[in-house]
Amino acid sequence: MTYQSTLLRLLDERGYIHQLTDATGLDALAARQVVPAYIGFDATAPSLHVGSLVQIMMLRRLQQAGHKPIVVMGGGTTKVGDPSGKDESRKLLTGAVIKANIASIRRIFERLLTFGDGPTDAVMVDNGDWLDALGYVELLREVGPHFTINRMLTFDSVRLRLDREQPLTFLEFNYMILQAYDFRELSRRAGCRLQMGGSDQWGNIVNGIELARRCDGAELYGLTTPLLTTADGAKMGKTAAGAVWLNEDALPAYDFWQYWRNCDDRDVGRFLRLFTDLPLAEIARLEALEGQDINRAKIALADAVTTLCRGEDAARAAAATAAATFDAGGLGADLPVLALPASGMSIVDALVGIGFAASRGEAKRLVAGGGARIDGEAVGDEAFHIAADRGERRISAGKKRHGVLRPA
Repeated sequence: MTYQSTLLRLLDERGYIHQLTDATGLDALAARQVVPAYIGFDATAPSLHVGSLVQIMMLRRLQQAGHKPIVVMGGGTTKVGDPSGKDESRKLLTGAVIKANIASIRRIFERLLTFGDGPTDAVMVDNGDWLDALGYVELLREVGPHFTINRMLTFDSVRLRLDREQPLTFLEFNYMILQAYDFRELSRRAGCRLQMGGSDQWGNIVNGIELARRCDGAELYGLTTPLLTTADGAKMGKTAAGAVWLNEDALPAYDFWQYWRNCDDRDVGRFLRLFTDLPLAEIARLEALEGQDINRAKIALADAVTTLCRGEDAARAAAATAAATFDAGGLGADLPVLALPASGMSIVDALVGIGFAASRGEAKRLVAGGGARIDGEAVGDEAFHIAADRGERRISAGKKRHGVLRPA
């Protein structure tokens, strides 16, 4: 459909929209008033990773279109754990750890959103403020009658776990009720009218809309983004060496920059629309490049995303390191560094230690496949020993990941 509101036009042309509960109603609402909207983030680690960036960027688009972002940190729901897409229960975290994680995660939102007291300024709230105060029997009596076990069993977060014959705890089974409660509570507290999230959250979002309608007669809306994977089908934000974290203390800027620089040619245009503020006309020009020229688009992508998430200085340093490493064949200043003990180290331990492999088994496979190099020379023996008496050495995994082994 042709949208009338700046918000839905912006989200649509950038590729964020997958499902809408009531496109016509939300479009009309967004065209006539400021719409407070929220996305929830559980604090299971000190940093979010790239898999969460599309949701953060959607809040940024919301603010760019003149509406109010509400960042909901799951101080309460993190204690339960979202079963969506998981084969096993999350590790239960203490309240102190969750609080520290929220404080750490806040930094990425402060880079991408404008916080304050104005009508379109972003706010961050903790759902523990209301969920922690709930009495169990009170919640059962107030909310329980609006949920049926029959319907809850049909939601993907539950059904897929059961289909794979993986256990689903009663604690996790309650997660969808708590998320629905969040939406109703935010409607009451902050006039929130819209919840956004990934496509795996569709059922939870609809639950919240229905709960608020039944309890308060409120008219709320839901919007989900497409399931985000790379062109080769891999989960967004995951690499062989682990998660691509957003916070600079969780992943060096160079590695973050390289993740975007190394994306598949087929992903460049889509990622430019989702993860940068570059004008659509410029994106169209960049994604039309062919052959080796497409690398210019990838560098533009890496520069733009790194600038947004890490700052201009970090992006500039990462780009300079890449140029020194790849173009000049040297050792860029921003490459990851692993201290080499006086006794030296095996190639397998070095690959794991510098983060190019997640395990010794993976490192051995990398060596066996010819992907491990020292100073540009392939190493085919997993027992290869790297001596410490030759000064700095360059270690590589494939053609695109490079690091420095530096005598301690």
